[in-house]
Amino acid sequence: MTDQPLQRCSVDNGNLEYEDRGAGEPVLLIHGAFVADALAPLLAEPALADCYRVISYHRRGYAGSSRSQGVVGIAQQAADARALLTHLGVERAHLAGHSYGGCVALQMALDAPDRVQSLALLEPALLAVPAVEQWFAEVGGPSIDRFAAGDRAGAVAHFLRGVFGPAAYADLEGAAPDAIAQAIADADAFYQCDLPGMQSWPFGPDEGRRVTQPVLGVLGADSDSVTPLFSQANALLGALVPQTEPFVLPAATHGMPFMNPRGLAEGLAAFFARHPLEPSA
Repeated sequence: MTDQPLQRCSVDNGNLEYEDRGAGEPVLLIHGAFVADALAPLLAEPALADCYRVISYHRRGYAGSSRSQGVVGIAQQAADARALLTHLGVERAHLAGHSYGGCVALQMALDAPDRVQSLALLEPALLAVPAVEQWFAEVGGPSIDRFAAGDRAGAVAHFLRGVFGPAAYADLEGAAPDAIAQAIADADAFYQCDLPGMQSWPFGPDEGRRVTQPVLGVLGADSDSVTPLFSQANALLGALVPQTEPFVLPAATHGMPFMNPRGLAEGLAAFFARHPLEPSA
């Protein structure tokens, strides 16, 4: 994540590596698929770094965190996040989850509502939308086929181009080649653990009614130029969780954390400031 040594935390049948920096109300960053450090640019943004205690970590199966055997469900990922907060003595935190990480944040709000102050969901991967069929035919399915054939690099590149957009992927590849190499090394975590767990994850009207925290639904202004999947997912989020506040991030697609980190950090900080922790917390 940074040049600083990462710390480690024991969780159920494994451990996570994490970084804990700053002071103020705690904010937990939960990354999505493939790019373990996609949210790392936020750590350098003053809007968050100067005002909040920002906790970032690598999910199970990514970078130096424990590898997993078999499917890892969203509930297990949420339990890992809770265990990390407990390890750090954090009773209640703001959560910011990107893509798959947004689903983990939602599940944590369902399983442990007393631990979650607010939810900032950066294009969460809610897939019960019309665009998913075409997206899977053009991106998801071919990516899985490449991975099954042993072409890990091709599988990762095809997937990320299909969500970030070719230009944003090229920018990431040029600016952070280590991130792409790490994504290729971590491909098993997505295809063998995350994806099957995601496919069995329910989030519908019943679950949406149980989310009572303030929610920020972040959409990249340019995401529809790549796929309508995420704008439809954000619309579904708003329908299922009516208190969702919309926020459209300029100059960004699904790669928003590294495309416009300053705008994203400022939007998140403003949202957290509108929904501060109670003094008793």
